[in-house]
Amino acid sequence: MAETMAGTEADLARVLSRHAPLVIAVSGGVDSLTLATFAGRIAPVTVAHAVSPAVPDEATRRVRRLAAQEGWTLQVIEAGEFADPDYLRNPLNRCYFCKRNLYARIRSVTAGVIAAGTNTDDLGEYRPGLAAAGENGVVHPYVEAGMSKADLRGLAARLGLDGIASLPAQPCLASRVETGIPIRAEDLAFIDRVETLMRAAAAPGAPADLRCRLTRDGVRIETSEALSDATLARVTAL
Repeated sequence: MAETMAGTEADLARVLSRHAPLVIAVSGGVDSLTLATFAGRIAPVTVAHAVSPAVPDEATRRVRRLAAQEGWTLQVIEAGEFADPDYLRNPLNRCYFCKRNLYARIRSVTAGVIAAGTNTDDLGEYRPGLAAAGENGVVHPYVEAGMSKADLRGLAARLGLDGIASLPAQPCLASRVETGIPIRAEDLAFIDRVETLMRAAAAPGAPADLRCRLTRDGVRIETSEALSDATLARVTAL
């Protein structure tokens, strides 16, 4: 097993060296943060983090903390998708318009090769953002190295990123809005407040996989554990 792990990391290192100089698009989740950390411990790395109403504040704080710790060159940019009416309509392929704007913004501040944290598991899902990545020459080092989500989580743990290795999947806040309901910044802020409250109320060590969703039938809360009456009352008050 150890030999397999070492071989996987060697493959990833070779992929990264082929694409230098790299700028890594970092969202604040386990995939991209692990990629940036691994790459940055091989050679100096530039990371680009986009801020927008769809990005939780905690994700941005996490990126800033790790950038300072690891010595990355950090470019914080405006994602720009809220100026795109196609994105705001929230069609089924909303992620395409989000990523199209994101990669254009990153390209405007760097001439490096843009790398994303896509892994092999993502290839079996509906990911319209991958089309935008292809149009913008974005590379996917994990995919080239044949790494799955489990592989990169293991890598995160070996890099000492224990808190990050156990992060639940964290798609952007707009993913909580049912397709066809227009994306509004105030709705995303509400979603973030509710999810932050629920995480804070969770018992220590409890699963943090939870969602607040906006649907045509109203607000739906999804959580892997029961919420206390006090927490439910606070959520309802929002």
